[in-house]
Amino acid sequence: MAEDINYNKVHFVASYGKASQIPPSTCPEVSFVGRSNVGKSSIMNKLFNRRSLVKVSSTPGKTSNINFFEADGVHFVDLPGYGFAQRSKGERERWANLIGDFLESERSFNLVVSLVDIRHDPSKLDLQMIDYLQENGFNFVVALTKADKLSKGAQGKQLASIRKQLHVPADRIFVTSSQTGQGIDHLKQLIVDYCLGEDDGVEALEESE
Repeated sequence: MAEDINYNKVHFVASYGKASQIPPSTCPEVSFVGRSNVGKSSIMNKLFNRRSLVKVSSTPGKTSNINFFEADGVHFVDLPGYGFAQRSKGERERWANLIGDFLESERSFNLVVSLVDIRHDPSKLDLQMIDYLQENGFNFVVALTKADKLSKGAQGKQLASIRKQLHVPADRIFVTSSQTGQGIDHLKQLIVDYCLGEDDGVEALEESE
């Protein structure tokens, strides 16, 4: 049950500017990735039932480090948003390298949550991220954000369209909203299944090699 993780105990652990600075995994980890304006911080705050534990900025692309949070022995990893054009080329490259170095490191990748804005077709970078996760055998799901901006009918059409574009199974993609809480209970259950159940992200990675 989702109650197995007490999100009331969630707290900030540390922030890292380089993947080489991050200590080895000591517990299950859930990593969140997505474009810089996809609403990642808002979804994480809704998951944690906090208003501002994960910093939400009015300026997309503000998060430049990898931030770790912890609740009941599970680490939640907030990766920098990718694809924000108004940052310098050097900074964008640093973020890309930071994300890449993290995903290529030896860690407990129990679950990667890839966030995509339901209102738009996936970007080239979104497609590349999903391809990367699939090709490297990650346990991952796609959470479509900002569903409250669309009607129920439009949500269903976009869900079907984006699923086909990303080439992911129906059970790996779902709809969320940080405003209404839609999909959050499902996300919590997925986290329990992959972090406290029999699934093991590290084993999945080893099997894919």
